[in-house]
Amino acid sequence: MKADTHPEYHIINIKMTDGTEYQTRSTWGKEGDTMSLDIDPTSHPAWTGGSAKLMDTGGRVSKFKNKYAGLGF
Repeated sequence: MKADTHPEYHIINIKMTDGTEYQTRSTWGKEGDTMSLDIDPTSHPAWTGGSAKLMDTGGRVSKFKNKYAGLGF
């Protein structure tokens, strides 16, 4: 394996939307940094059965629905 070709792999903290935290290894950020998630398994409709709503940032969902309204979605 060549030296200095791989990124540094270190421990970071992950903060879920409900406030819980856990540690994992990652190449993101620096040792000890905290990554705050906007969507995670506790809030994403794929895991919650569709009970949560996704935020419509900048009207993207509305634009998509308007663009493809006639296709039977």
